Amino acid sequence: MQTRPLGNTGLTVSAIAFGGIVVTDTTPAQAEHHVGWAVDHGVTYFDVAPSYGNAVKRLGPALAPYRNGISLACKTLKRDAAGAQAELLSSLKALCTDHFDVYQLHGLSDMDEVEQVFAPGGAMETLLWAKREGLVRNIGFSAHSEDAALRALSLYPFDTVLFPMNWALGAIHGFGQRLARQAKAQGTGLIAMKSLAHRQWLESEVHTHPKAWYKPIYRDDKLALAAMKYTLSTGAATLVSPGDFDLFAFMVGHIDACLAHPFTEEDAAFVREQALAIREHLLF
Repeated sequence: MQTRPLGNTGLTVSAIAFGGIVVTDTTPAQAEHHVGWAVDHGVTYFDVAPSYGNAVKRLGPALAPYRNGISLACKTLKRDAAGAQAELLSSLKALCTDHFDVYQLHGLSDMDEVEQVFAPGGAMETLLWAKREGLVRNIGFSAHSEDAALRALSLYPFDTVLFPMNWALGAIHGFGQRLARQAKAQGTGLIAMKSLAHRQWLESEVHTHPKAWYKPIYRDDKLALAAMKYTLSTGAATLVSPGDFDLFAFMVGHIDACLAHPFTEEDAAFVREQALAIREHLLF
């Protein structure tokens, strides 16, 4: 698998990232298999969070034999300094490591949360402390609000941002494009999620992939590949997989072809047509 620079971090990461939810509710043996398979197929970037069920507990031991050769990212949902510090230290222990290559404020949802983490006694104090102490190499955040993400980038030169760069949202609303431009201008590494998200589940549907709160693209290779190419076209360095192993394996198996044949005008017309068909059920 191709590797790519992650902004100005100095890290070189695989074009597909291992989303920690893949090992949520697995056995230790299954977690070891999934991680080993990922490493054998060239995956070097692993992302997890304490809020992903028992993913941290499963990922730590499974990843330990490979730790020196991969980049590990974790997150905190805590908005205060004390809470973030306690969660950071707990995650380091559970993940069997002495540092995180990337540590992120998790899920900044609106302007109020951005102001909260930057206020005196806010979580940013802990992230800055952890970077000074060598516990964290790079500081990032994740968000679903483009306005909140842009505000965060205006307050601090974050090393990374994890954001939904989704084909349908992009085609209909241009969602994420302002952020992508700003991340590129600042040298912030763009990490993309929701590249294989299709739409909201409908009430009548069987949830074929229970780890995804949205309906993923599956059994539709044309749309899946166009969706991945769209996300790459936004400047994303790496694409975080959905939570189910089969979707992760699909992305790993097809990413090099997507990189070799970038997003075209024909692809753009196709994804717009597909997006218009589901515009009443977009992710958000």
